[in-house]
Amino acid sequence: MSRSGLAYAVSAYLLWGVLPLYFLALAPTGAFEIVAWRILLSLVFCALLLTVTRTWRSLAALLRDRRVVFTMGLAGVLIFVNWQAYVYATLSDQVVEAALGYFINPIVTVFLGVLVLRERLNPTQWVAVGISLTAVVVLAVGYGRMPWIALVLAFSFGFYGLIKKRVGPKVDAVSGLTLETAWLAPVAAVQLIVVATTSGLTLGANGAWHAVLLLLAGAVTAVPLLLFAAASRRLPLIHMGFIQYFAPFIQFLVGVFVLHEPMPPERWVGFGLVWLALIVLTFDLVRGARSARREVVDLV
Repeated sequence: MSRSGLAYAVSAYLLWGVLPLYFLALAPTGAFEIVAWRILLSLVFCALLLTVTRTWRSLAALLRDRRVVFTMGLAGVLIFVNWQAYVYATLSDQVVEAALGYFINPIVTVFLGVLVLRERLNPTQWVAVGISLTAVVVLAVGYGRMPWIALVLAFSFGFYGLIKKRVGPKVDAVSGLTLETAWLAPVAAVQLIVVATTSGLTLGANGAWHAVLLLLAGAVTAVPLLLFAAASRRLPLIHMGFIQYFAPFIQFLVGVFVLHEPMPPERWVGFGLVWLALIVLTFDLVRGARSARREVVDLV
């Protein structure tokens, strides 16, 4: 266990957990304008980091690999969908449903392993998937509709993680985010033009403090990603698996106890089933890690 790795991981997920409060502090800025500034300012922030760390050469090397460039373009589309859905959920008083999306994300990741990578699930993993599907049905009944925001967040981030896994260590966190936001920059520019010609841009129109908060969108986006990348290099996967639940748990607390979003009994039942599925999945992860450790000891 690396103490610095643990500190990096907890810091990353803590920042992601309180992200809804940051977006709410940007009122009256709407979701489209927030995401557009988030993309453009993240690109600027990454360019500054590349300059300070003198790593433009590593980015230039990646640009010569067409496969990596287009793969990061696809990753950019997925993270754009994820960001747009998340900010919309926050600004429309649906933080609890957004938290649900990140709670079921590990289950979706396992499910995508079967559909895309043709992986085989063991019986314990199938139980976890079955419980989570039941939870979605219960929550759909509770909401009176399918929890679309949660599903969009879970699947977009699940596919995003799948793509990032395929590029592997070839693409570092800063270069990856630079490529993703570079692909999205034209889309962000169009969004700002549309907002400017309709409701009007809020940057500079709501006081200095609001402008400063909005200009911090690049750092707010990039810093947790960099902390996460630093933690991933220092902590075993099993520890990262445990800590990843920090963010949705904090978001859930923010939605229920700070923003006072409604939680009728059927939603508690649905969330309880999701948490049960995560306990089952975590049990399987721990058991798998112990078995792998025993095999290594036996070989030695």
